[in-house]
Amino acid sequence: MTLTTAPLAHLDLPTLQPERKLWSTWLSRILSAALLIAIVFQLGQIDAKQLQNALPQNLWFLPVLLALYFALPIADWIIFRRLWALPASGFLILLAKRIGNEVLISYSGEVYFYLWARKRTELSAAPFGAIKDVNILSALAANLVALLLLLLTYPLISQLNLGQYSDESVTFAAIMLMSSFLILLFSRRVFTLERPQLWWIFGVHIVRLSAGVLLCALLWFIILPGPHFGFWLVLSMIRLLVGRLPFFPNKEALFAVIAIFLVGQDSAVSTLITLTASTMLAMHVLVAATLGALALVSPDTSVFPKKAKSS
Repeated sequence: MTLTTAPLAHLDLPTLQPERKLWSTWLSRILSAALLIAIVFQLGQIDAKQLQNALPQNLWFLPVLLALYFALPIADWIIFRRLWALPASGFLILLAKRIGNEVLISYSGEVYFYLWARKRTELSAAPFGAIKDVNILSALAANLVALLLLLLTYPLISQLNLGQYSDESVTFAAIMLMSSFLILLFSRRVFTLERPQLWWIFGVHIVRLSAGVLLCALLWFIILPGPHFGFWLVLSMIRLLVGRLPFFPNKEALFAVIAIFLVGQDSAVSTLITLTASTMLAMHVLVAATLGALALVSPDTSVFPKKAKSS
């Protein structure tokens, strides 16, 4: 089999052989079926009328919402475009990856993406190493952005209902965030890619996460401009931290519960946070339905893994 020359072809990485085992095909199908079932289940939880009535009159929220939603898959596509020369059609699988991570269990989307990459040997010689490195760097970048925001917004944290232990809570959070960087002591054993690629990927994640935090705060500020913008930054930082929690499906709903606990049940802020969670879920359903329709209309654009061809 001839592999297409890719930006990482000069690296001494293990060669990827076509996957012939039935378990990977069935695992892909199980993940696809589980994602479909989860989407249908989540669809039944959306109150369309309530969501429509709660939407703001200021239409500037719509482009900000779209930018917030697509920031992650766009950043992923930029990264894997450079690593694997990923075609434009690969953006579809990255959308499916995000939905899988957020609607099912964390990292289920990464497994789905890995199986998809193994079925297309022209994309990469070591898909597991690249996906692993990208995810580790994403976590480190998220922790760094959260740590910087924690220091930046510390004077505003007193507005939240953390009680007399606010200082202790901030200190504990900062220690936990900084401890994640201990993995860098073992970087030679942990990472597969070369250092220039790692720094470039880390930079893309920093830009994406910073933009995501600002876009989320801006979205809330547009809808409810009453509170100070820094207050929205604090909540956006907490949303970022909740997004890093493993093995929790629908993290937007989990964040809504935490935010309501912090700001109070009866405040307009809690209503807004709940609206955001419902809107993001509606976006997941809409995007998943679009991907499914594309797969039916044009099988060549399907995000489902194809059977590897031998030569």
